[in-house]
Amino acid sequence: MKIIDSKKLTNLKWLNLFNVSYVDRNDVHKIWQVASRVKEPKCVTRDFAKPDAVVMVPFHKSKKKMVITKEYRVPLADYEYGFPAGLIDEGETVREAARRELKEETGLDLTRFIKIGPSIYSSAGMTDESVSMVYIECDGDPSTDGNEGSENIEVIFVSRKEALRLCNDTSLKFDAKAWIVLINFAEFGRI
Repeated sequence: MKIIDSKKLTNLKWLNLFNVSYVDRNDVHKIWQVASRVKEPKCVTRDFAKPDAVVMVPFHKSKKKMVITKEYRVPLADYEYGFPAGLIDEGETVREAARRELKEETGLDLTRFIKIGPSIYSSAGMTDESVSMVYIECDGDPSTDGNEGSENIEVIFVSRKEALRLCNDTSLKFDAKAWIVLINFAEFGRI
């Protein structure tokens, strides 16, 4: 398998589609469509070091509960349960983005970094988008005053019991990463 090059098919601000030319294991030339947030797909540039976004896994110190979000998502035409998350701005570190996004989306203050994960990929069959899972402690009172007009976010505090109830409700829509973390929290009490 070898990547040859890419051709940009769209010219949008946040996400673009590319035709990526490659040679498969039988030496046959093929095309794969890839969605990417960068100017040229990572499979071509080989620049996989910096994640595109952060996903915070917050534990509220005072309430002794996990913090999740219920956010309206246009592609789902519904609300999705997940964690505070957002794109990393140009020149911003993972830690800076985590602190900023947590404050903007929830109004909470990041008090301690527990663990910062590497770049991970949720849907590698269609996109090179990567996120870093940032496990944190936080405190303060929730506020959505920092939300943009396109964001409709509810901040929710969940105990183990509440997390299990949510995870067992098949009518709800979950971010895949959030469901995995929440079910482990519900069953084992750890984040």
